[in-house]
Amino acid sequence: MKLSLPLIITLLGATIAHAETLTLEPQPITEWKAVYGVIETRDRVPARARIGGTIVELLVTEGDMVSEEQKIAVIKDDKLEFQLAALDAQISALKARLKTAVEDLERGQELIKRGTITVQRLSQLQSQVDVLNGEIRGVEAQQLVIKQQVSEGDVLSPEAGVVLSVPPSKGSVINPGETVAVIGGGGSFLRLSVPERHAANLHEGDNIEMSDGQSGTLAKVYPQIENGRVLADVEVPGLNDRFVGRRVPVRLPVGERKAILVPETAVSMHGGIDFVTLEINGEEMRRAVVLGATVIRDGEIWKEVLTGVVAGDKLVNSHE
Repeated sequence: MKLSLPLIITLLGATIAHAETLTLEPQPITEWKAVYGVIETRDRVPARARIGGTIVELLVTEGDMVSEEQKIAVIKDDKLEFQLAALDAQISALKARLKTAVEDLERGQELIKRGTITVQRLSQLQSQVDVLNGEIRGVEAQQLVIKQQVSEGDVLSPEAGVVLSVPPSKGSVINPGETVAVIGGGGSFLRLSVPERHAANLHEGDNIEMSDGQSGTLAKVYPQIENGRVLADVEVPGLNDRFVGRRVPVRLPVGERKAILVPETAVSMHGGIDFVTLEINGEEMRRAVVLGATVIRDGEIWKEVLTGVVAGDKLVNSHE
């Protein structure tokens, strides 16, 4: 079948209208380094025992959510109860003596009016009452100290968060200062351990990509290098912190390099070989290329060309 000249011109015009010519120039692309990040809590605070004794109640276990000042364990020291009982008995004896001393003082005040006793004797009776009152106050102060120690048997959560570990068990004997539970709170972040050769390429504010499609911001790079690695913290909105210590694969920007990029729509495959179309001396010519990395820019897919084209070539992209 023969096509009329107007129809041929119309088809050619439609083809040209959907094609564009791009001058290829080296463009900077980001080099990425695949590493693993570990989910950590911002704070990891131990809830410690303030007194020694036996754990009679253990109210939390690993994974429990706790609020600030929530009771998580109770420690009991029987010696404190015995000391309180002894102080109670001492206070009772002093109050009995005080009662007698007050009665003697009241009788002395009546006798002084009659001139039966001397003022010196009355002063001795008053001093005796004052001394007993002072002794009672001293014992009561000791009692308050013991009661405070008993109340410190309640182990409280230092902050709101999740219980990460509970080293002791109910019935264990514990000393003052030992850890009863470790509380993780203050939110979560991603901690990276990066080889030191990439340390100079890490900058606060860099975008960090995760394998599940999430992205975060490099918030802090630690100055100290340990075992050839640099620690860095990444803030990730909505990070799943169900499992603290979980490893997550991430990609770090560790540098830039120049590369020639072509749109994916300009690449065609024939016989298992990739081709692009170039405009050479006003004519279109296919050129075999070897492709490299895939780069996404402004939502469009671009392909790196390793060989087959050079800077200055004019690429024909037909958008087919």
